[in-house]
Amino acid sequence: MSDAIKHECGLAFIRLRKPFSYYQQQYGTVFYGLNKLYLLMEKQHNRGQDGAGVATVKLNTEPGVPFMQRIRSAAPQAIGDIFGKIRDEIQEIEKYQPEITKYPGLMKGHVRFLGELLMGHIRYATQGKNNVELCHPFVRYNTIPARNLAMAGNFNLVNADELFKFSKAEPGEVHKNSDLAAMLEVIHHFLAQEDNEGSKELDIKKILQQAFSMFDGGYHACGLIGSGDAFVIRDAHGIRPSYYYVNDDVIVAASERAAIRTTFNVGENEVLELMPGCALIVKNNGDYAIEQILEPKERKACSFERIYFSRGNDEKIYKERTALGRNLSGTVLKAIDNDLRNTIFSFIPNTAEVAFYGMLKGLEDYLNKIKVERILSWDKDFDAEKLNEMINRRIRIDKIAIKDVKMRTFITEDSSRNEMVQHVYDITYGTVRPGIDSLVVIDDSIVRGTTLKESIVKMLDRLGPKKIIVVSSAPQIRYPDCYGIDMSKMGDFVAFQAAIELLKDNGKEHILQEAYGLCKELSRTNTLHAQNVVKNIYKPFTPEQISAKIAEILTPPSIRAEVEVIYQSIESLHDACPNNLGDWYFTGNYPTPGGNRVVNKAFMNYMEGKNERGY
Repeated sequence: MSDAIKHECGLAFIRLRKPFSYYQQQYGTVFYGLNKLYLLMEKQHNRGQDGAGVATVKLNTEPGVPFMQRIRSAAPQAIGDIFGKIRDEIQEIEKYQPEITKYPGLMKGHVRFLGELLMGHIRYATQGKNNVELCHPFVRYNTIPARNLAMAGNFNLVNADELFKFSKAEPGEVHKNSDLAAMLEVIHHFLAQEDNEGSKELDIKKILQQAFSMFDGGYHACGLIGSGDAFVIRDAHGIRPSYYYVNDDVIVAASERAAIRTTFNVGENEVLELMPGCALIVKNNGDYAIEQILEPKERKACSFERIYFSRGNDEKIYKERTALGRNLSGTVLKAIDNDLRNTIFSFIPNTAEVAFYGMLKGLEDYLNKIKVERILSWDKDFDAEKLNEMINRRIRIDKIAIKDVKMRTFITEDSSRNEMVQHVYDITYGTVRPGIDSLVVIDDSIVRGTTLKESIVKMLDRLGPKKIIVVSSAPQIRYPDCYGIDMSKMGDFVAFQAAIELLKDNGKEHILQEAYGLCKELSRTNTLHAQNVVKNIYKPFTPEQISAKIAEILTPPSIRAEVEVIYQSIESLHDACPNNLGDWYFTGNYPTPGGNRVVNKAFMNYMEGKNERGY
């Protein structure tokens, strides 16, 4: 996106089902599991930029021998930093024992991270910035093996405070706002309770049912237990994505289907989706089962995964992003009065490229239809030159903007900084006929609109177009998200800013005060979760009115070109992404009560001038 928003964390899990000697013989390396974990994490690197972590568990160790290990990094290239350190440890061992790699059993004893259970996590911080102490996995150590627990996940919970109270945990300053810390404490509580019962085998399903029934949020979480058991679990609405793959050698889970397919070179149908409310439970003997932990609820898989977060090399996602662009072509044609001859099409940033191709296909369908109609209308009144001119008409596409990746805005003073921001992108001169051509550029979505206003629109205007049309492949982002993407401040959304301006323009500012008063009353009666009050602020206006006001807000005073903003409709979004109908950031229809509580709290923070998260 031209406006960067909080991303999604990536999760990777591998359970080796054979002895290390098998991988040495079959694949030529005892490090098969670690190599695959590295690939699985790198193939999801798009999901995390702030840190990474790895945890492993060794099976069947002697008493007193460390069996659970963890390493984390908040370095700029965190995955490389972690595996570089693991490699350095291995090389140090080989330096003194050059022949040791021929003996898998010895390698397991000497290499700390050579375990049969492996978990990796790529972090995108929703709180705590780049503090390594907040990088997953978190670990709860105990002298009793079965009570050791390592956890990581892609999620946000909105009831962490309640969970800490339940577990009677007292987190330190660093972890007091961490939902993973809260989740870990609750699961560990039930894990210890189960272990106390003295059964030979832990009832993992029972532990998960007890713990996860308490969590309000969207999650794809993984846990490694010192007993050698492990689990991967997905929330009841299927908000966060989860996939798994099993063969005789490995059991694998990850946040993205394509990452598993690439890492293990398997077909699409071999990688399965972990369904909502289900857990992949792996026992210490290598057996596994898919268990229904929570009763599945209405599927609300995050549509932003399809629009932007997940890598586009998944064939289904590629088709859906193409459809998102194609669905916009009719609206775009209307905006340019079908004048393809005098319109240039492009995309900003590169992540919008697939949607751009989809829009292009829709425009080409229209142009081809016009060509056929025109040729048929000529009857026999044409010559080769006239026919050739018609057949060779094309949609005009150009690489209008290039992002200068070397640019860094090192000045903090606002006025100077804004001047520098304008030059993060550069333009291709000579592509536009000044005063004649219109420019249409497609973006993944428009959140705050800051980059559009301060950089892109100003930059495009330097080319002298008659009109600039910015197209968003996503609908208007109107509400906070609290299930993974940390968009929780109402004032950040340009759609909300537009609604406020429209209320002022139409003398309806009383709606703001009425909404605030209702929120205060709901808070007083502890029913802030009962309804989404912020919907009342958007209710008086059509999406087109809000889009028009957004265009005004995003147009700097110095701009000569007319600026228009076009958004995807909710209906077209659902048509393009029929299996990912989670749309609460667009519609305000939250799948859990905690969502309503967050949006109302975020609105109260806005009204009270508090620049803080809504949860």
